[in-house]
Amino acid sequence: MYKQTKSVAVIIAFTLAAALRAQEGAGAPEQRAVLVELFTAEGCSSCPPADALLRQVNGSRTSGGLLIVGISEHVTYWDQGGWTDPYSSSDYTDRQNAYIQRFQLESAFTPQMVINGSEQIVGSDSAALAQAVQKEAEQRPQMSLRILSLSVAGGKLTVNFSASGDVPAKGVDLIAVLADDSDKSNVLHGENAGQMLAHVSVARSISRVGKMKAAGERTVQIRIPSSFQASQGHHLILFAQTPGNGRVLGTDTKPL
Repeated sequence: MYKQTKSVAVIIAFTLAAALRAQEGAGAPEQRAVLVELFTAEGCSSCPPADALLRQVNGSRTSGGLLIVGISEHVTYWDQGGWTDPYSSSDYTDRQNAYIQRFQLESAFTPQMVINGSEQIVGSDSAALAQAVQKEAEQRPQMSLRILSLSVAGGKLTVNFSASGDVPAKGVDLIAVLADDSDKSNVLHGENAGQMLAHVSVARSISRVGKMKAAGERTVQIRIPSSFQASQGHHLILFAQTPGNGRVLGTDTKPL
């Protein structure tokens, strides 16, 4: 059973401060953010505590300035349990399965968090999350990614961004996620029947928008999903990941 005994933000802030100060003088590109992917489902009774943990840390900064960028990725394999998750997509199930293979796990499970593509944990384990983020902070950043501008026209989002630092010779995949800032569901059936569930940074589309082999500026276009409601807030998450669902080297986010 999930039990929150101490603010995760406080844990992360105290454990990361020294490591981040050491990085500031290292002369490497600044690692501005850490990406936390939560694979979750509204039909899973173990998932609400993980959803709450992501709500707590998403968008927060450690005392060293590291931004925590979360994504709620709702998988489909719980949809057969009596409740069809309105935010689920096979795209997120496929992405999780790719991680399952990479981490050599026996099977997929929820809730699961993947931190910067390099470590996976049980999604409701706040102590493991703090430790994983600390490990990422101690890594010397190789490159950074920054969204420079966004514009919307004709159902498409035009994104101008830049990458700096050392891009790997084999290149990185550029992944774009369009997300709702927050969502709520009154669950009527399944394991969470009778609960009002709240989510943050809910992925509504995920796509590989290109590959980058050198630093510099680029522009890409992304189709805006029909699921976006004008009354809701939305944002873009853009990250650079080594091929094969590997390590995430740079992340940035910007409201639409």
